[in-house]
Amino acid sequence: MALSQNIYPFLLLAVITGAFCVVYNKTVLYLQRRRIILENGCEPPTAAKLLDPILGIDNIITLARESRNHNLLGHISNRFREYGQTYSTLRLGTPLIITNEPANLRAVLATRFKDFALGPFREPAMGHFLGKGIFTTDGAHWAASRAMIRPNFARDQVADLAMLESHVQDLLAVLPRDGHTEVDLQDLFFRLTIDSATAFLFGKSADTLKEKLYSTDPASTRQGAKFAAAFAAAQEECLNFVQLGPLAALMKCKARVSDGELAVDVVHSYVDQFVDEAVRYRQTLDEQQQHGIDAAEKSPKEGKYVFLHELAKQTTDKRRIRDELLNVLLAGRDTTASLLGNLFFVLARRPDIWAKLKQEIAVLDGRRPTYEELRGFRYLKWCLNESLRIHPVVPINTRLATTDTVLPVGGGPNGTSPIFVRRGTAVVYSTYTLHRRRDVWGPDADEFRPERWEGLKVGWEYLPFNGGPRICVGQQYALTEAGYATVRLVQEFEELVGCRGEEWHEFVTLTLCGKGGCWVTLRGLGLGAASG
Repeated sequence: MALSQNIYPFLLLAVITGAFCVVYNKTVLYLQRRRIILENGCEPPTAAKLLDPILGIDNIITLARESRNHNLLGHISNRFREYGQTYSTLRLGTPLIITNEPANLRAVLATRFKDFALGPFREPAMGHFLGKGIFTTDGAHWAASRAMIRPNFARDQVADLAMLESHVQDLLAVLPRDGHTEVDLQDLFFRLTIDSATAFLFGKSADTLKEKLYSTDPASTRQGAKFAAAFAAAQEECLNFVQLGPLAALMKCKARVSDGELAVDVVHSYVDQFVDEAVRYRQTLDEQQQHGIDAAEKSPKEGKYVFLHELAKQTTDKRRIRDELLNVLLAGRDTTASLLGNLFFVLARRPDIWAKLKQEIAVLDGRRPTYEELRGFRYLKWCLNESLRIHPVVPINTRLATTDTVLPVGGGPNGTSPIFVRRGTAVVYSTYTLHRRRDVWGPDADEFRPERWEGLKVGWEYLPFNGGPRICVGQQYALTEAGYATVRLVQEFEELVGCRGEEWHEFVTLTLCGKGGCWVTLRGLGLGAASG
């Protein structure tokens, strides 16, 4: 009993000391944050009205409903009109700052880049599918991934139009030319881009367009089509997980393909066969070097650049190679296909723009364009820019503050004061609404008008490929593929007419495309009119 009584003073002292430390640390943190606020003249942004001011559950419910109704971007646009270009809210207790101010985006993506990260929920939501790669990681791993990938998008690889042409020929072969038969270009563009991306990345195309050509397609084509379907299903599931935030870690994969297999397993199995081949390729190179054989002289001529082989030269970690491939494939397939689908939805309803494109490329006189000629088509570039402006392929993005920091504008009653951003706050920005700000783009901001780009110089108010250190490494590849496909279709078809509705409706997955697809009729010349 005496011993127990002797312990009480020590327990009391420990409790008092612990409480003092907590109070002290909180006081120091408060004073530090107060100093930052005063030194920068920070004021809070407008707060969105919430029924649940603690967790923001009503915000989650509203976003989920609007997403199901394919009105997520419309809802976000309405919120900006209600609260201004910067406001605060909550999502499952996490504080959010929603902003459309170019100065704030410059801070988040560039000048204060080190103060922000993708956030802790990206990997639980997408890691089961994409692993650890350039789009799911931060810090040293991300930097290493980017350094590994970036050299593979050098000009010589981007300018390989012969490879693109082979897949465009498959596209042309499945397109009707009678001016009456309806076809969904959006579906075919997704097939085109996954065919070209897998050829570029793996050295062998998934050949999903060929599945449309042959009623009795070979097993390799069926395998590629199954992979493409599984990739789309797994990606859509990832978006659902991303929207759950911290709850994503509790979710299990359920998306399946037609025969009941898990979509993620189908994707990984398909890619792993090429990874295994690439590692064997690397081992062959190593053996040649050990025996003093010049690999460039003695190894079989591949005849083409293979992204996967270049990765294998840098690492033989099969999981790392697969992760990097899937991360790049996600961008290579979806962004370009979405860009083309959104662009052609407009072109099919704007014969005036179609005519101007035909007039510009008439200089080719039926030839296929060279890389330099493709880059020189100004009106084509304006059309691509305008499509990326009005229908940006990544319409919403988020960064998480990893330290206490400051955004330059958005606070106070006029929205002109700096904002204090507490560590753990998510900063959300919408390029869709940013690109449609009438005070930036004019009263016709919602109108598709390529001519606006004549002489126009843009900065942080235009972010189709993000900005700062994480700017898309493959943007020139995407623009080249989209531009080349557009030129070839303009060459091949006299008339493009939209059908099944005049209004474009959003369908947001990890990228943005039209909900109803891009249904058109085409009237054209004979197959393969353009010469090499």
